[in-house]
Amino acid sequence: MTALQPFELHVPDEVLDDLRARLERTRLLPDSPRKPASGMTAAYLRELIDAWIAWDWRARETWLNGHPQFIAQVDDAAVHFVHLRSKRADAPALLVMHGWPHTFALQLDFADRLPDFHVVVASLPGFAFSSPYAEGEMSEKRLAATMHELMTEVLGYERYVTYGEDVTANVSDLIAARHAEHVAGIVATHAHFPTGDERDDLTDPAERAFFDELSARHGPDGAYGHVQNTRPDTLAAALNDSPAGLLAWLTEKLVEWSDTPPGDPSAVERRISRDRILTEAMIYWITQTIGSSFRPYYEGADQPDPIPPTSVPAAVFIQRHEAGYPESLARRHYLDLRVFDRLDEGGHFAAGEVPDEMAARVREFVHSLN
Repeated sequence: MTALQPFELHVPDEVLDDLRARLERTRLLPDSPRKPASGMTAAYLRELIDAWIAWDWRARETWLNGHPQFIAQVDDAAVHFVHLRSKRADAPALLVMHGWPHTFALQLDFADRLPDFHVVVASLPGFAFSSPYAEGEMSEKRLAATMHELMTEVLGYERYVTYGEDVTANVSDLIAARHAEHVAGIVATHAHFPTGDERDDLTDPAERAFFDELSARHGPDGAYGHVQNTRPDTLAAALNDSPAGLLAWLTEKLVEWSDTPPGDPSAVERRISRDRILTEAMIYWITQTIGSSFRPYYEGADQPDPIPPTSVPAAVFIQRHEAGYPESLARRHYLDLRVFDRLDEGGHFAAGEVPDEMAARVREFVHSLN
């Protein structure tokens, strides 16, 4: 079994001093006249910058360190993860994976609500405190292999439940499809999407309408992904040098993809508190991982390979950002679909936005498997 290295976070004072100085020198621009709608305004960014300058990071750092964290060598990456062990030795194990632009930290409130589980909240290679893969691409198949090795060979769980969001939705599906003998169940709030070629063959009107709507939204809303796919290093150079720019880039997506009303960016704080927004920005800043976080966008995740259906027990909870997802799609992919429901609240970051609701649903599903 791979040796685990305990991990504790302590950001040097000089890093915090440099960050504060950069924030204090921020040159903000006013909103452009007649600019397209987005999840960021100059006024809200000003609020967040001022809050970051005055923020008590040490208190937040202490909170993060209250969650046992480790580093393990998996493949050729040093993988960081939180491991919350239940007092019950026979408790079910749950793998929780983030996507972009969030980190493991946004999912800790959810993990804290599952003391009757052994919960592993992993940082993907190249995100937060996990190193990037040293060689080769960062594909969904490789991520699935890494996360499965972490759960089985490193941590010794023979069976576990898997959950992924955004980039790791496909990773979670791949784990369930490739390692069914080790996966007790899969929970999905980002239910399986067919590939582009597979969508061309769809005949069901509801399914075609759903993807037509997504395509229509992708035009005005998908520029971030196109840039991260085609000019990742140019963008990363700017964001890695400007904390205000980094904060704007990350928070815009937290606003637009969460389950909050449009028009007022600050409304995101009803779902994701200001402390949590600043924590996400801080982790990207201190680790300088914004560039490596773009790798899934240009190394295969943007045009993924087909994923075979999975026979493991599945629970699908459709989040509000994809509210029209047809049940028929889920039933074709999750061959043992035990639960299909639509969340009344909670968007793209479901585990982070509605942690109480998601914890209750995961608990009910997993306990039904016994």
